[in-house]
Amino acid sequence: MENIREFKSFADFYPYYLGEHSNSTCRRLHFIGTSLVILILILAVVATAWWWLIALPVAGYGFAWVGHFFFEKNRPATFKHPLYSLLGDFVMYRDMLRGKVPF
Repeated sequence: MENIREFKSFADFYPYYLGEHSNSTCRRLHFIGTSLVILILILAVVATAWWWLIALPVAGYGFAWVGHFFFEKNRPATFKHPLYSLLGDFVMYRDMLRGKVPF
């Protein structure tokens, strides 16, 4: 059984999260997936087409998991820390846009 590391706050978790995303292809795939999630959310709200929300997990997790399994070669942090991991996706996305995390 795998030992699950505990974090007291997101600030403690985020450096770990970035370490789990050291491969640039994995980060780029996360960026694509998160961009699609944002686009789908906007589309669903503007078009009031709520059925588009079904595509959110496919867009978000699909790209991210390909990045982890084929490029990063690790298990996604989502499996152990789902809420911090979701927040980490958006914070890393922001940090990539700001140039704080490389593409």
